[in-house]
Order: sequence, then C-alpha cells, then structure tokens
Amino acid sequence: MTHLASGIRAGAIGAVGLLACGVLTACGSDGDSDGKGGKTSAASGTAGGTAAVRTAYARTAEEETARMTLRTETSAAGKTAAADGEGVIDLEDGDSTMTISAGGQKVEQRVVDQVLYQKLPARQRAQVPGDKPWIKIDLKKAAAEQNSGSSNQINDPAQSASLAKGITDRNTEKVGTATVDGVKTTRYRVTVDVDKLSGTATLKRQVGPTVPMDVWLDGQGRIRRQQVTMNIKPTDQPDRTATPRKMTVRTLIEFSDFGTEVDTDAPPAGQTTDMTGKIGDRQS
Repeated sequence: MTHLASGIRAGAIGAVGLLACGVLTACGSDGDSDGKGGKTSAASGTAGGTAAVRTAYARTAEEETARMTLRTETSAAGKTAAADGEGVIDLEDGDSTMTISAGGQKVEQRVVDQVLYQKLPARQRAQVPGDKPWIKIDLKKAAAEQNSGSSNQINDPAQSASLAKGITDRNTEKVGTATVDGVKTTRYRVTVDVDKLSGTATLKRQVGPTVPMDVWLDGQGRIRRQQVTMNIKPTDQPDRTATPRKMTVRTLIEFSDFGTEVDTDAPPAGQTTDMTGKIGDRQS
C-alpha cells in the first residue's frame, strides 16, 4: 500500500499545484458530482469489504505501472475549478508523465524521484523568477511544510491512498456495481477515521473527524477508480493569503492499461525554477 500511496500522491498533487497557481480565479462549474457516474444498486453492508479495500492498494501496486486519469475539483466562495490529468504512472515509485488541463490551459507535468515538474504556458512564465519553461516542487519538502503547520494548508486530495489506514469494519459498505472503462467493478463506500492517520491533529482540524471515500475494484481486487472528498477548513492562515478559508476538494482517479511502459526523465536543471514553498507567496 505504501508504494501505491506515494504513486497516487505524486500523480495527483500536480493538479492541486496548478490550481494553487491561480486557475481558481478563472473557473467554471461542473455538474457531474459523481465523477464519471456509473449505475449502482442500493447500499448494502459487506463483511469482506474492509479487507477488499485494504488489500486493493497492494494488489494494484503489484501491476507496477498503469495509465492514469484524474479529475480534481476545488470549490470555494461559490466557484469551482476543475483540473484534468491524463498520462502514465509507475505505481512503485510514483514517477509519472501527464498532461494537466485546467482553466483552458494545458501543462506538461513530470514527477521524478518525488520532485514535481510542470512546463508552464508561455503567458505564465513571466510570473516565475528567471522566466524558465519549467517549475519544480520537491514533494517531500512540501509535505514536511504542511505537516509542520505552515501556511500551506493540506489541500492535497492525493492523500486518498493513505486514507486506507483509517478504514474499519464498521464504516465500509458495498454500494453496488458499475462499469469503469469497460471493466465490471464493485463499488465500496468507506468513511475514513482521521484519528487513525498520521498528522492527525492538523488534519482533523482541517477536515473533521472523518473523510468519505469511494473505491471501485475489479474482479482481481485492483483499484480501477477512487474518489475522495475533503471539506477543508484551513487553520492558522495568514491574513495576507488570498486562498479561501473554506474549500471542498474532490479527486477522482482511474487506472487502466496495467503494465504500460513508463519512461520519465527530469527536464534539464538549467530550464527549471525551484518553487518549493513559494506557491503560497505568489497568492499574496
């Protein structure tokens, strides 16, 4: 589960980073609140649901690589910004190559050794020191800043994989079945107990005692789709920050084409600007 957790985190954080760069101010509203839909039956309890969801991360990671799509919706102050991503990911170490689309813009994204690289549109490069084509964010350092209670709030829906640690027998139910990208799946709905997660104190202040998550598993117990919704209340936020004090972040991730080739390289150092810890400053 650990490997897949880092893979999902690395793959999805890019959409959040793009939103943090200001796309929220030019957003529209999306009416599909259930991701890509799919017919489901009435909810019913399942004795083996908890074990199925917990083992799904390991079973998915065993495939080593996959094609991944994601959709991140961030809603605040009556506006909703959507970011869509499509590409390939190494489920073992999180390296990935994706194209992120948001606010009418497309951004090439790579994750290499837990460092996020994004190639900005030409009109945005002038806003970055050095006017270089690529920015980079060290995900490990960014996570450390969040966990230490910095002004960079936990608005990372890619936390979804690690949420499995908070799943217990009493809060897992089988919702029904659905077809995801042509594959028959079983859908489970879980309520994650935040007290069982790392960084509990800060996370609980921001999202409350529980977080809802839905997981769609195929016949081999692998994750085909996962959706997590976080209602976030930022804490200890400086007044200079323009980020809304309350927001809802919903992320939908889908995996397909397991075993696909993944070949990701970091861009040349001379073409990158390190923006680790500086995204929040750009919003002031």
